[in-house]
Amino acid sequence: MRRYDAIIAGGGHNGLVAATLLARAGWSVCVLERRPEVGGAAVSAQLWPGVDARVSRYAYLVSLFPTSLRQELGLRTELRPRRGPGPDPRLRDWLAMTSRAARALAPTLLASLRTREELLSLLDANAREALFEAPLSVALERFIDDDELRGIVLTDALIGTFASAADPGLRQNRCFLYHVIGDGVGRWDVPVGGMGALSAELAAAARVAGAEVRVGVEVEAIDSDGAAVEISCAGATRYTSRHVLIGAGELALPFALPAGTPRPEGSQLKLNMLLRRLPRLRDETLTPDQAFTGTFHVNEGYEQLERAYREAVGSRIPALPPCECYCHSLTDPTILGEELRAAGAQTLTVFGLHMPARLFAGAQHDEAKREAVAATIRSLDSVLAEPLVDCLWTDANGQPCLEALTPVELEAELGMPGGHIFHRDLSWPFAETNDQIGRWGVETELPNVWICGAAARRGGGVSGIPGHNAAHAVLAATLQR
Repeated sequence: MRRYDAIIAGGGHNGLVAATLLARAGWSVCVLERRPEVGGAAVSAQLWPGVDARVSRYAYLVSLFPTSLRQELGLRTELRPRRGPGPDPRLRDWLAMTSRAARALAPTLLASLRTREELLSLLDANAREALFEAPLSVALERFIDDDELRGIVLTDALIGTFASAADPGLRQNRCFLYHVIGDGVGRWDVPVGGMGALSAELAAAARVAGAEVRVGVEVEAIDSDGAAVEISCAGATRYTSRHVLIGAGELALPFALPAGTPRPEGSQLKLNMLLRRLPRLRDETLTPDQAFTGTFHVNEGYEQLERAYREAVGSRIPALPPCECYCHSLTDPTILGEELRAAGAQTLTVFGLHMPARLFAGAQHDEAKREAVAATIRSLDSVLAEPLVDCLWTDANGQPCLEALTPVELEAELGMPGGHIFHRDLSWPFAETNDQIGRWGVETELPNVWICGAAARRGGGVSGIPGHNAAHAVLAATLQR
């Protein structure tokens, strides 16, 4: 029976952040990761036989990771901004409002929870209504006249979130909020070397601090009496610790959600591709480099997004799926081997919206996946001057370099509940009950069981924030005793 001060269940980037901070505080720490490598969704992979391309297979951009936290951890992985076309001047007032909100709210994510009133007092009246009080559709229809621009803004509210712009539950508002406040600027950056480079550096920092990191160890059960925790793993291996911090979505879910809460449902289709060259566009005012370096929105107009949502609600694959693309290798060519770079090859990441897990459930999965991929390719082809498939690189077996991942596959591979990339619908970044005031949003009903991954309040995205907050919560609770 191995004993530690803290066990981290799940070696994703958040678990590694928590492990580093606790180990630096002098705790004995062990990270247990089910997969053969750490990083969780933030990993790189060589997907195709004989093809030297290290693709960020799941998560593909660094979103909310605060500069101050990266400095505290001593991370040196370079994060590069993408060079896409600048913002449309017609969005000037909207962007000014959200930028002010981002600067005000971002610092609060690394501190204990404030009341709703305290947090909203940091914002002007327009931002409070647009982001926190009314469905996002109200503000979009009031402040933005153009359908295409409304849709471009709305996409930040629908990444991995199955909702309408007018959803009264405001899931879309919460998703939008986290997309625009990251690090006070709302910028989503490219990690040089791919996502795996960031996770490898986090793992190295944890080990240097003294944490043990074990891979290929699957946690099967967590049993706490409030004073000690026993961890049972596959193969009859057991560990004990004073505290357990859970970063794995499936393990965290029973502790993170009240009983009776509907199971989370992811809503996206991810395509990873390697191209011989970027495809030509029907819009000749943009070069392929200009279009694909930033976020290239495809059939994501305001009405198109709502139509696709209604089709998916009706259990149909959207006829013309809204999706967005970007090319990692234009910003960071290091993920390609020398021969690929010399040949002009480029990666392409496509993220499809309104593809809920229900569309791929059960025995229909493979057929539904083929239909969804074909529909997404048709959607892309509608804005291209040549078929996308004609641009695909082929691997050593003569197969096109295209991988597709549905929510069902994300659940199976990563343990993301329902394939939800945030592990559950995102939550407000403030205390919603009196007992949460001054806490960190990582607590559970048991005093020594904590959530350190995306399922925590202020979780989701590649941010390190819940890992940081869980470590601080555990250390604070220990001092109080």
